[in-house]
Amino acid sequence: MHDAYEPVPILEKLPLQIDCLAAWDDWLLVGTKPGHLLLYGIKKDAGTNRFEVTLEKSNKNFSKKIQQLFVVSQYKILVSLLENNIHVHDLLTFQQITVISKARGATLFACDLQSRGKFSYVPKSMAWCENSICVGFKRDYYLIRMDGRGSVKELFPTGKQLEPLVAPLADGKVAVGQDDLTVVLNEEGVCTQKCALNWTDIPVAMEHQPPYIIAVLPRYVEIRTLEPRLLVQSIELQRPRFITSAGSNVVYVASNHFVWRLVPISIASQIRQLLQDKQFELELQLAKTKDDSDADKRQQIHHIQNLFAFNLFCQKRFDDSMQVFSKLGTDPTHVIGLYPDLLPSDYRKQLHYPNPLPTLSGAELEKAHLALIDYLAQKRSHLVKQLNDPDPFATSPLMEGTPTIKSRKKLLQIIDTTLLKCYLHTNVALVSPLLRLENNHCHIEESEYVLKKAHKYSELIILYEKKGLHQKALQVLLDQSTKANSPLKGHERTVQYLQRLGVENLDIIFEFSPWVLKICSEDGLKIFTEDLTEVETLPRDKVLNFLKEGFKELAIPYLEHIIHLWDETQPEFHNVLIQLYLEKVQGLMKVYLSSLPEGQTRSCFIRAQYIYSSNRSEIQSWVSVSVHQSTRRQINCAHP
Repeated sequence: MHDAYEPVPILEKLPLQIDCLAAWDDWLLVGTKPGHLLLYGIKKDAGTNRFEVTLEKSNKNFSKKIQQLFVVSQYKILVSLLENNIHVHDLLTFQQITVISKARGATLFACDLQSRGKFSYVPKSMAWCENSICVGFKRDYYLIRMDGRGSVKELFPTGKQLEPLVAPLADGKVAVGQDDLTVVLNEEGVCTQKCALNWTDIPVAMEHQPPYIIAVLPRYVEIRTLEPRLLVQSIELQRPRFITSAGSNVVYVASNHFVWRLVPISIASQIRQLLQDKQFELELQLAKTKDDSDADKRQQIHHIQNLFAFNLFCQKRFDDSMQVFSKLGTDPTHVIGLYPDLLPSDYRKQLHYPNPLPTLSGAELEKAHLALIDYLAQKRSHLVKQLNDPDPFATSPLMEGTPTIKSRKKLLQIIDTTLLKCYLHTNVALVSPLLRLENNHCHIEESEYVLKKAHKYSELIILYEKKGLHQKALQVLLDQSTKANSPLKGHERTVQYLQRLGVENLDIIFEFSPWVLKICSEDGLKIFTEDLTEVETLPRDKVLNFLKEGFKELAIPYLEHIIHLWDETQPEFHNVLIQLYLEKVQGLMKVYLSSLPEGQTRSCFIRAQYIYSSNRSEIQSWVSVSVHQSTRRQINCAHP
């Protein structure tokens, strides 16, 4: 609770019993039980909460019975209920202008200035509600629609006390009482608040002074707010009965013989008190009513909203907190800093918060991470669209004086890295899609660290690949290829990775393909022969030289593949293949001769040389034909 008003005596021990009140500007009208009408001038003493009260006019013969007063200051008229008839008087002279003949026998009236001064009356209590009138009878409330048909909707009983109470609200709705409860209805008769206001006693009168609703109870005046639902203040007064206002912040309360004015405590003082009590929602409402310059008001409201969002987070209302931060444009790094272990420690040390942060763990931490993910995804989408925007970029700090990020790219890097960490905590399946994004801005070292710590090597490969760190990716594949329980065990992923690298990474292909070629030459050769654009466009002369130097046995199948399947027509490749075939023939001959008995070796060798040298051109023609006809023939050396 805090003090919103100070009760200041205006009239004390009035000898005539007060039956009704009305006020406008600096004037107060008092209707008394004997029928006297009293007009008081109320002037505030400068610099104090004291008032100079002067009886300006008294009409002892105004009426035998004054039941209700209503001032229409715009037209300088006084509408009154006198002896169950509605009269209209000149406000300055009290001269009667007219009597509403159709309203004879009325017990109550209500005025709606936005409906050209039409009047209506009902037995107990009533108030205009946009294009409807909410009326209270002794037992029930009804809503009468001013739609030309006068349709009536029954609402609900008045309660155990049977006395209805309807009060108009500033936003066009009405507050309707049911014993010690008050609900808010719109012009359709629908309740607009989740919960009713619960007073400490049954109100006899109410007045709305946003953001406060003031109720007169039998022993005191109680001040509450509708949203949030708070008890703000209780003011003890001697048997208060009536309440009226002369506009914003001019409220009078009266008993039978006393009148008090409720003077608002300064908004600055209220805001300070509310700040200590962490009542940020009410603090915001009050800040919006201040008379400060627009810039000062905006700055204060923004500060309060940040405190409100921070307090929601401390209350572990994570989704609500993120929604407020999102609307405010608070620097996302300051929001991320609310969570443990998401920002680099050196940057996190620069951030300051109004109060100590809550300790989060387990299900609470997961819930907090999920709220942060939604918030960051929204911020990321917005930033990506503005990435190349030439306009200056700025965010607002959560606490004044805290550094903010000035670069869209830098902020995107922090957001993407944080999303990665959050996904590792909540849903690992989302890590790979994030890393595969073409505009992924994850910080390499930070991401590398958390992925290794979580043993997410497949995801680490994606990170390296998207960042162009192919050697790091291939080294991880090599390291993991021999790990028994690793999802990257074996050489298949390395083959697939090398096949996608293309001509610009030829040196890397030559660096990391040998280990595959050594353990499985057939699969290793696919690095250079797979039907992929990246593979087919590799420089064939360089690939051939690489194979001839380290894996000569694969040169023939490579040449056969590019000639027969890829229709290679360059003569040099055909000639090399012929040469390799000839070398293979010679090799076969040597192998054969080496297998003969020692006595026959020399004579057979001489004969083989003669056959080869005499028929060399024929052998070359045969090899050439075999190449172009896509035929592999077995060469046999017969025993002479």
